[in-house]
Amino acid sequence: MSALYDLVVRRFEAGHAAAPPEMWIDPRIHEIDAFKPAAVLIAMTERERPGMLLLHRPSSMRAHPGQIAFPGGRLDAGETAVEAALREANEELGIDPDDVRVIGTSDRYRTGSGYEITPVLGIVPSDIEIHPNPAEVAQWFEAPVDYVLDPLNQQTRTIDYEGRRHSFVEIIWPERGQNHVIWGVTGAIIHNLSRRLNWHD
Repeated sequence: MSALYDLVVRRFEAGHAAAPPEMWIDPRIHEIDAFKPAAVLIAMTERERPGMLLLHRPSSMRAHPGQIAFPGGRLDAGETAVEAALREANEELGIDPDDVRVIGTSDRYRTGSGYEITPVLGIVPSDIEIHPNPAEVAQWFEAPVDYVLDPLNQQTRTIDYEGRRHSFVEIIWPERGQNHVIWGVTGAIIHNLSRRLNWHD
């Protein structure tokens, strides 16, 4: 195991409090009575410099077109968050659930679109084969864990939307001439995980 992997497991199991700052909470959630449960898989690759698997949604999708996301989606009836995250990762990236060593679930995140998302943290082999589903994945990539979790790479941005000002976290990962711009729900979940792991310490 890598030193970073050991660090992630130890700090995650320590359970640092990581409530997201109020400024990154979508103000629309206060108008929602019931949230739809969903889950995403934060898959870290087990290598000397571990990576985090992320994907670009196709621009043709009705919800969040073109955005960067973790594999994930709504829970089916009777599913746990872990089961849903593993199923979605299999459907979207072809990741075999047996290849994922689940560490645990992180803090749930509520969205202004009415979802309550449970992030599931897991470790996958460095040589894992990825088979993206073109209906749900336009592109996938692996960003270094130490880069995306570093608070210095997490910038606060604001946008005016539907008559309200929203603040969000933006992380830009440059890779071979392309800037992967991570923001919105995915940026918030990464920022929250960084706080949970006490990454700045």
